[in-house]
Amino acid sequence: WMWCSALLGMCTKFAEVTLAVHFRERSATGEWVGGPMYYIKNGLGKHWQFLAVLYSLFGVLTVFGTGNATQVNTIVAAIDTALTEFNVVGQNALSTLNLVVGIVVAMLVAMVLLGGIKRIGSVSERLVPFMALFYIVLAVGVVILNIQHFPAVIEAVFAGAFNPAAFTGGTIGSLFISMQKGVSRGIFSNEAGLGSAPIAAAAAQTNSPVRQGLVSMTGTFIDTIIICTLTGLSIVLTGAWQVEGLEGVQVTTYAFQHGLPIPGQISAFVLMICLVFFAFTTILGWDYYSERCLEYLTNGHKKTILTYRWLYILAVFIGPYMTVSAVWTIADIFNGLMAIPNMIALFALSGVIVKETKAFFAAEKHKM
Repeated sequence: WMWCSALLGMCTKFAEVTLAVHFRERSATGEWVGGPMYYIKNGLGKHWQFLAVLYSLFGVLTVFGTGNATQVNTIVAAIDTALTEFNVVGQNALSTLNLVVGIVVAMLVAMVLLGGIKRIGSVSERLVPFMALFYIVLAVGVVILNIQHFPAVIEAVFAGAFNPAAFTGGTIGSLFISMQKGVSRGIFSNEAGLGSAPIAAAAAQTNSPVRQGLVSMTGTFIDTIIICTLTGLSIVLTGAWQVEGLEGVQVTTYAFQHGLPIPGQISAFVLMICLVFFAFTTILGWDYYSERCLEYLTNGHKKTILTYRWLYILAVFIGPYMTVSAVWTIADIFNGLMAIPNMIALFALSGVIVKETKAFFAAEKHKM
C-alpha cells in the first residue's frame, strides 16, 4: 500500500508543485513564495480564501506533530537503542538521557534556525545526501545477504496487503487497517498531497512550473519506492516484524543487526547516525514550511514569526516524553488536516495543470 500511495503521490506531487510555481508571487523582501495558500488565493479567488487560511493554520500547528515531536521522538529512540546495545546506560537512566538529548537537539535547532533560512538550506544540503546514500548502501547489503528469502518475502508482502487477516488472526477490518497504515506511512515519507513540498519548490529559480513539477515528483520515487521499500524488505527478510516488544526504530535496528555481517552494536550505532541526520534535517525543513504558512496568516509580521520560531525550538522538548504510538497518531491527524484543503484546491485547479502540461510538452516537442 505504500507503493500504491507513492505511485499516486508522484502524480499529486507533480500537480501541486506545478501549481505552486505557476501561482507564486514575490514577497516584500523580493523572494519567491508559494504553496497551497497562494494557489488557492491566486487560482480560486476570494470566495475560497477560507481554505487558504485553514491550510496555513494547520501548517503552523505541525509544530506539535509531523515536523517536530515525531522527529525528536525518532532521534531519542535511535540514541536510546544504540546506547542500550553498548550497555552505556541502563533502563533507569534513560529518562535523564532523554532530557539531555532533548536539550542538545533544541540547542542545535536553535543555532540553525536563528541563523536564518539560508543556513537551513546549507545544513540540509550537506547532511541529507550523505545520510540517504549511506542508509541505502546498508539496506541493500541486508537485502543482498538475505536474498535467498526474497521470494517468500514478496509473497508475504502481497498476502499481508490483500489478506492481512492471515497475519492478524482474523481481525475485523484488517484489510482497511493494512491499507490505512501503508498509505499513511507512504504519505508521511514523501509528503505528497500535504502541500508542504510545493512551499519549498516555489522558491526555486525556474521559469517552468511543469519542469519543476517533474523534478519534484522524483523525490517521491526515491523516498518511498526506493528507501522505504529497502527498509521494509530488510525488516521482513530478517523477521524483525515478528519480534514481539519492538516498535519504531527498534524494528529497523533489529533488522540491520541480524542482516549485516558486522557486530550488532556497530550496526545500531550506524543506523542511529543515519536516523538522527534524517530527523534533524526534517525538523529544520518543517520549520521553513510552518513559517511560510505563518507569514501568509500575519502578512509577514516579523515579531510574530520570531516568537513562533522560539516556540518551535521549545517544542523540541515534547517529543522525548511521548510514546511512539502517540506521536504517529498526532502526525497522521495533522497530515490529514493539511491534505484536505490542498486536495480540494488540486481538483479545482486541475484544468490549469492540464493546460500547463500540454503547453510544456508541445514546446519540448517543437524543440526536437
